Amino acid sequence: MDTELQNLKRKVDRYQEVLTNTTAYRKVWVEELSQKILDQLNYIMGQVELDAKVEVRSELENLEAIDLSLGTVRSGMSQRVNDAIQRDLIKHNGSLVYQQLFNGKVMVLIQYPHIEGYGEPKPPKIIAIYRPEELKDPYFIRHVEEFMQEITLWEDYDDEEPYQRIGFQLNFGQTEDE
Repeated sequence: MDTELQNLKRKVDRYQEVLTNTTAYRKVWVEELSQKILDQLNYIMGQVELDAKVEVRSELENLEAIDLSLGTVRSGMSQRVNDAIQRDLIKHNGSLVYQQLFNGKVMVLIQYPHIEGYGEPKPPKIIAIYRPEELKDPYFIRHVEEFMQEITLWEDYDDEEPYQRIGFQLNFGQTEDE
């Protein structure tokens, strides 16, 4: 075989290896990884006494997710509909998500808190993407720690850092005069 065909053959082999890995990663998710994630998150929540709910989202096969959610509450703000009616604005307190990707790898991301109807939600922060065998026990504590740090920063927003626009880009953005 000439060099060009050898190069092409290596690329074809790599492609086939990736497809095989996808199948293997999906199998690991079903057989052990999703339960491991659930167990780790529930254990951590119990140890630190954080009021959170760990749920499996499985609407789409091979795109399942495990969601550590801080829940949904009334924001304390409301919209006046008329003199007699006010509509509460709902606050989603944020989530740490372990999402199975199309290729079987696992993306870990933070969904920031947001208040429905108030500003634009901050885009999720991707912590990392892992092959199943890379997702080791100590990482779960680090992920929850980073999640808590990001959520706390969002909740404690103030104007001491004018360029830090956590959660309320629409309402608290800089004006041209600043």
